[in-house]
Amino acid sequence: MPEFTSGFAILILTAILGYLLGSIPFGVVVTKLMGLGDLRQIGSGNIGATNVLRTGNKPAALATLILDGGKGAAAVLLARAVAGEDAAQMAGLSAFLGHLFPVWLNFKGGKGVATFLGTLLALSFPVGLAACATWLVTAIISRISSLSALVSAALAAIWAGFLGHGEMTILIVLLATLVYWRHLPNIARIRAGTEPRIGAKK
Repeated sequence: MPEFTSGFAILILTAILGYLLGSIPFGVVVTKLMGLGDLRQIGSGNIGATNVLRTGNKPAALATLILDGGKGAAAVLLARAVAGEDAAQMAGLSAFLGHLFPVWLNFKGGKGVATFLGTLLALSFPVGLAACATWLVTAIISRISSLSALVSAALAAIWAGFLGHGEMTILIVLLATLVYWRHLPNIARIRAGTEPRIGAKK
Protein backbone atom coordinates (compact mmCIF):
# COMPACT_ATOMS: atom_id res chain seq x y z
CA MET A 1 0.00 0.00 0.00
CA PRO A 2 1.15 3.59 -0.57
CA GLU A 3 1.97 5.83 2.37
CA PHE A 4 -1.10 7.75 3.53
CA THR A 5 -0.25 11.43 3.25
CA SER A 6 -3.61 12.95 2.28
CA GLY A 7 -6.24 14.04 4.76
CA PHE A 8 -9.46 12.08 5.22
CA ALA A 9 -11.56 14.81 3.59
CA ILE A 10 -9.33 14.82 0.51
CA LEU A 11 -9.57 11.06 0.18
CA ILE A 12 -13.37 11.13 0.47
CA LEU A 13 -13.62 13.92 -2.11
CA THR A 14 -11.25 12.01 -4.38
CA ALA A 15 -13.39 8.90 -4.04
CA ILE A 16 -16.60 10.76 -4.90
CA LEU A 17 -15.17 12.53 -7.93
CA GLY A 18 -13.45 9.35 -9.12
CA TYR A 19 -16.69 7.43 -8.84
CA LEU A 20 -18.65 10.05 -10.79
CA LEU A 21 -16.03 10.08 -13.53
CA GLY A 22 -15.99 6.30 -13.69
CA SER A 23 -19.79 6.24 -13.84
CA ILE A 24 -19.89 7.90 -17.26
CA PRO A 25 -21.17 5.08 -19.55
CA PHE A 26 -19.14 5.92 -22.63
CA GLY A 27 -20.28 2.80 -24.49
CA VAL A 28 -23.91 3.90 -24.22
CA VAL A 29 -23.03 7.50 -25.10
CA VAL A 30 -20.91 6.59 -28.13
CA THR A 31 -23.43 4.15 -29.63
CA LYS A 32 -26.26 6.65 -29.22
CA LEU A 33 -24.25 9.49 -30.74
CA MET A 34 -23.31 7.27 -33.70
CA GLY A 35 -26.91 6.15 -34.24
CA LEU A 36 -26.28 2.52 -33.31
CA GLY A 37 -29.17 2.24 -30.86
CA ASP A 38 -29.27 1.40 -27.17
CA LEU A 39 -26.18 -0.68 -26.38
CA ARG A 40 -28.01 -2.35 -23.50
CA GLN A 41 -30.34 -3.94 -26.06
CA ILE A 42 -27.52 -5.19 -28.29
CA GLY A 43 -25.57 -8.45 -28.00
CA SER A 44 -24.82 -9.26 -24.37
CA GLY A 45 -26.24 -5.95 -23.17
CA ASN A 46 -22.88 -5.05 -21.64
CA ILE A 47 -21.78 -1.41 -21.93
CA GLY A 48 -18.13 -2.14 -22.78
CA ALA A 49 -16.10 -2.04 -25.97
CA THR A 50 -16.42 -5.78 -26.71
CA ASN A 51 -20.18 -5.49 -26.94
CA VAL A 52 -19.93 -2.27 -28.97
CA LEU A 53 -17.83 -4.27 -31.45
CA ARG A 54 -20.81 -6.58 -31.93
CA THR A 55 -22.59 -3.69 -33.65
CA GLY A 56 -20.02 -4.08 -36.42
CA ASN A 57 -18.76 -0.53 -35.90
CA LYS A 58 -15.04 -0.75 -35.12
CA PRO A 59 -14.50 3.03 -34.65
CA ALA A 60 -17.27 3.05 -32.03
CA ALA A 61 -15.67 0.11 -30.23
CA LEU A 62 -12.25 1.76 -30.32
CA ALA A 63 -13.67 5.04 -29.01
CA THR A 64 -15.40 3.19 -26.17
CA LEU A 65 -12.21 1.32 -25.30
CA ILE A 66 -10.14 4.52 -25.19
CA LEU A 67 -12.73 6.49 -23.23
CA ASP A 68 -13.39 3.73 -20.69
CA GLY A 69 -9.68 3.30 -20.15
CA GLY A 70 -9.15 7.04 -20.17
CA LYS A 71 -11.59 7.74 -17.37
CA GLY A 72 -9.70 5.41 -15.03
CA ALA A 73 -6.39 7.00 -16.05
CA ALA A 74 -7.77 10.53 -15.73
CA ALA A 75 -9.08 9.88 -12.23
CA VAL A 76 -5.66 8.61 -11.12
CA LEU A 77 -3.65 11.41 -12.74
CA LEU A 78 -5.90 14.19 -11.45
CA ALA A 79 -5.87 12.83 -7.90
CA ARG A 80 -2.10 12.40 -7.98
CA ALA A 81 -1.61 15.98 -9.19
CA VAL A 82 -3.88 17.45 -6.52
CA ALA A 83 -3.00 15.22 -3.56
CA GLY A 84 -0.68 12.20 -3.71
CA GLU A 85 -0.24 8.52 -4.42
CA ASP A 86 -2.75 7.45 -1.79
CA ALA A 87 -5.39 9.66 -3.39
CA ALA A 88 -4.41 8.34 -6.83
CA GLN A 89 -5.11 4.76 -5.76
CA MET A 90 -8.37 5.80 -4.12
CA ALA A 91 -9.44 7.57 -7.30
CA GLY A 92 -8.55 4.56 -9.44
CA LEU A 93 -10.57 2.22 -7.23
CA SER A 94 -13.51 4.61 -7.18
CA ALA A 95 -13.49 5.10 -10.96
CA PHE A 96 -13.47 1.33 -11.40
CA LEU A 97 -16.42 0.96 -9.03
CA GLY A 98 -18.17 3.75 -10.90
CA HIS A 99 -17.87 1.82 -14.14
CA LEU A 100 -19.19 -1.35 -12.51
CA PHE A 101 -22.01 0.39 -10.66
CA PRO A 102 -22.80 3.66 -12.49
CA VAL A 103 -25.34 5.91 -10.79
CA TRP A 104 -26.61 7.02 -14.22
CA LEU A 105 -27.65 3.45 -15.19
CA ASN A 106 -29.26 2.33 -11.93
CA PHE A 107 -25.91 0.86 -10.83
CA LYS A 108 -25.90 -1.68 -13.70
CA GLY A 109 -22.58 -1.20 -15.42
CA GLY A 110 -19.85 -2.99 -17.30
CA LYS A 111 -17.16 -5.48 -16.40
CA GLY A 112 -14.41 -2.93 -16.01
CA VAL A 113 -11.61 -4.36 -18.13
CA ALA A 114 -10.71 -1.19 -20.05
CA THR A 115 -11.02 0.92 -16.89
CA PHE A 116 -8.85 -1.60 -15.04
CA LEU A 117 -6.13 -1.35 -17.68
CA GLY A 118 -6.36 2.43 -17.91
CA THR A 119 -6.03 2.71 -14.15
CA LEU A 120 -2.94 0.51 -14.15
CA LEU A 121 -1.34 2.50 -16.96
CA ALA A 122 -1.76 5.73 -14.98
CA LEU A 123 -0.61 4.27 -11.67
CA SER A 124 2.48 2.68 -13.22
CA PHE A 125 2.97 2.75 -16.97
CA PRO A 126 5.26 -0.34 -17.05
CA VAL A 127 2.77 -2.40 -15.03
CA GLY A 128 -0.13 -1.22 -17.15
CA LEU A 129 1.77 -1.90 -20.35
CA ALA A 130 2.59 -5.43 -19.18
CA ALA A 131 -1.08 -6.03 -18.35
CA CYS A 132 -2.16 -4.71 -21.76
CA ALA A 133 0.42 -6.89 -23.50
CA THR A 134 -0.86 -9.90 -21.55
CA TRP A 135 -4.40 -9.12 -22.73
CA LEU A 136 -3.25 -8.71 -26.34
CA VAL A 137 -1.20 -11.90 -26.50
CA THR A 138 -4.00 -13.94 -24.94
CA ALA A 139 -6.52 -12.37 -27.33
CA ILE A 140 -4.38 -13.18 -30.36
CA ILE A 141 -4.05 -16.78 -29.26
CA SER A 142 -7.59 -17.43 -28.02
CA ARG A 143 -9.69 -14.71 -29.71
CA ILE A 144 -11.76 -14.64 -26.52
CA SER A 145 -11.97 -11.20 -24.93
CA SER A 146 -13.15 -12.41 -21.53
CA LEU A 147 -10.35 -14.97 -21.24
CA SER A 148 -7.83 -12.28 -22.15
CA ALA A 149 -9.22 -10.06 -19.40
CA LEU A 150 -9.07 -12.85 -16.83
CA VAL A 151 -5.46 -13.77 -17.66
CA SER A 152 -4.43 -10.11 -17.63
CA ALA A 153 -6.12 -9.50 -14.27
CA ALA A 154 -4.60 -12.63 -12.76
CA LEU A 155 -1.05 -11.68 -13.79
CA ALA A 156 -1.23 -7.95 -13.04
CA ALA A 157 -0.20 -8.26 -9.39
CA ILE A 158 2.71 -10.48 -10.41
CA TRP A 159 3.81 -7.88 -12.94
CA ALA A 160 3.59 -5.17 -10.26
CA GLY A 161 5.84 -7.12 -7.91
CA PHE A 162 8.29 -8.04 -10.66
CA LEU A 163 8.54 -4.42 -11.84
CA GLY A 164 9.07 -3.03 -8.36
CA HIS A 165 5.61 -1.63 -7.64
CA GLY A 166 4.57 -3.74 -4.68
CA GLU A 167 2.64 -0.79 -3.23
CA MET A 168 0.00 -1.47 -5.89
CA THR A 169 -0.51 -5.11 -4.98
CA ILE A 170 -3.48 -4.77 -2.62
CA LEU A 171 -5.33 -2.49 -5.02
CA ILE A 172 -4.63 -4.75 -8.00
CA VAL A 173 -5.80 -7.86 -6.13
CA LEU A 174 -9.02 -6.06 -5.18
CA LEU A 175 -9.65 -4.88 -8.74
CA ALA A 176 -8.79 -8.30 -10.18
CA THR A 177 -11.19 -9.98 -7.76
CA LEU A 178 -13.98 -7.70 -8.96
CA VAL A 179 -13.06 -8.43 -12.58
CA TYR A 180 -13.37 -12.15 -11.89
CA TRP A 181 -16.67 -11.66 -10.06
CA ARG A 182 -18.13 -9.71 -12.98
CA HIS A 183 -16.92 -12.43 -15.37
CA LEU A 184 -18.46 -15.42 -13.57
CA PRO A 185 -20.97 -16.05 -16.41
CA ASN A 186 -18.12 -15.79 -18.92
CA ILE A 187 -16.05 -18.27 -16.94
CA ALA A 188 -18.94 -20.73 -17.07
CA ARG A 189 -19.22 -20.28 -20.86
CA ILE A 190 -15.45 -20.63 -21.34
CA ARG A 191 -15.56 -23.94 -19.47
CA ALA A 192 -18.52 -25.05 -21.58
CA GLY A 193 -16.83 -23.94 -24.81
CA THR A 194 -19.63 -21.55 -25.71
CA GLU A 195 -17.99 -18.18 -25.07
CA PRO A 196 -18.23 -15.92 -28.18
CA ARG A 197 -15.06 -15.03 -30.06
CA ILE A 198 -13.88 -11.46 -30.55
CA GLY A 199 -15.84 -9.78 -33.31
CA ALA A 200 -18.63 -12.38 -33.38
CA LYS A 201 -22.15 -11.05 -33.33
CA LYS A 202 -24.16 -12.53 -30.48
